[in-house]
Amino acid sequence: MTESHPETESHLEIERKYDAAADFDLPDLSGLPGVAGVRDTAPVRLHAAYFDTGDLRLAARGITLRRRRGGADAGWHLKLPAADGRLEVRAPLGRARAVPARLASLVAAYTRGEPLRHIATLDTDRRVTVLLDEDGAPLAEVADDRVVGTVVHDTGRNSGTGSETEITPGASRWREVEVELVNGPPTLLKAARKRLRKAGARDSASSSKLGRLLDGVRGLPAPRKPPPAEDGQSAGDVVLRQLHAQVETLLRLDPEARRGTDDAVHQMRVAARRTRAVLRAYAPLFDTERTRPIEDELKWLGGVLGEVRDLEVLRMRLAARVAELDGPARPEPLGPGTLVRVDDPVPRVPSWLEDLARQERAAYRRMNATLRESRYFALLDALEDLVADPPLTARARRPAAEEMPALLKRSRKRLVRERAALDGRPEDVESARHDVRKAAKRVRYAAETAVPVLGAEAGRTARDAKAVQSALGDHMDALITMRRIERIAARVRDPAEAFALGRIHGVERREADASLARFTGTRTGARREAGKN
Repeated sequence: MTESHPETESHLEIERKYDAAADFDLPDLSGLPGVAGVRDTAPVRLHAAYFDTGDLRLAARGITLRRRRGGADAGWHLKLPAADGRLEVRAPLGRARAVPARLASLVAAYTRGEPLRHIATLDTDRRVTVLLDEDGAPLAEVADDRVVGTVVHDTGRNSGTGSETEITPGASRWREVEVELVNGPPTLLKAARKRLRKAGARDSASSSKLGRLLDGVRGLPAPRKPPPAEDGQSAGDVVLRQLHAQVETLLRLDPEARRGTDDAVHQMRVAARRTRAVLRAYAPLFDTERTRPIEDELKWLGGVLGEVRDLEVLRMRLAARVAELDGPARPEPLGPGTLVRVDDPVPRVPSWLEDLARQERAAYRRMNATLRESRYFALLDALEDLVADPPLTARARRPAAEEMPALLKRSRKRLVRERAALDGRPEDVESARHDVRKAAKRVRYAAETAVPVLGAEAGRTARDAKAVQSALGDHMDALITMRRIERIAARVRDPAEAFALGRIHGVERREADASLARFTGTRTGARREAGKN
């Protein structure tokens, strides 16, 4: 079950876990680097109910979703793997069996319509030691936990594979020590580890209590791994590693994009586009009857994400332009301690910029609604099936060093043709430039895929193609911004705002001219490769 609750918060959790014997004595931690003192807090009992699909899709990805009572942070906690630790998103307690809709949406790319159910309970007796700096501020918290974990009896069928995940009912007991950074440096974790291991603690094999409780569950789905890199590798294996990386990136960014995290929608869109471009560039390695529908759906997903991204870029670009202008229309944030006289004009955000922000928020809502639809889940299923059971042709099994040069050359030839068409002064110049940009993007992604095999030559090709893509992309962004300014100016009645828009339009015109000149000076590879073709 889910229930709507907009009040969520998040933070990055950086911690290390250690297994300890029942008679383990927590060592004195006051002498650790930077630690001037310690403070023991009152013991607390924590009760946590964990939720997952019947076939444990979240657990397989190292994701935990729980409702915990007791302690200062009682409520719902969703923990997602992150680069430096785990991202924890919280919501209020609410109802016991009703997973907050906001949290359920953040794992929808993994659950894909399967209901979330209560799968385990953990009861923890916790004693916390806070490590303090010389000012008494907390550097880290060391939790000494005695845990009783109970698996709820249930057997879920994995609808994606037809296999079953069997969860054996019963209880487990163990003791563990958890060191979590608050404001301390990562070196404190290393020093604490040394002290704890010397006292007899051992590095935990599981990243979470739930992971330890479910260790050894029969049928637990494991994340798929890419083919290993090795000498004499096939062309198919090289391309599949790139596809696997992009599918994993897409999944990892899904929760961030739904939350509106900075640049997440853009990077998720790039992953979708990169996947599609790689499939097209290396099409002879695949049965296109199976890959073409996936390419079409990736194009659709790129459009869904593109509405948000285009408005985000436009709003940020125009906000930056407004901030560069002199005069009272410039929106300057009033920070703590700012001295403001009564007769000072209050900086304000132009109404048209506020309207853009509203449009962006509406686009985010539409995107989030679409990312809950079965069409999106079917695409994710198809992508995972593609890397798990790729429809490779006989050509894909040939050595990568023999096949990839010809396939990369194939993409470069298209760029040569599109550049030649542009040089021929077509009637629709903008469309021709867009075609050059798309061709350059495909060359770039194909070359980046080939770098592990072709080395520096593929790297140079990728850099040249990226320069073309960036220059034409910047040119298009400037043109789009100019047209939006013209539409906004037609509705503005405030002379000061109209004047500011005129100045911004002039800046964008210069940007458009500069980026076009930059494109003209790039090495698209057209002339350089002409002799080779």
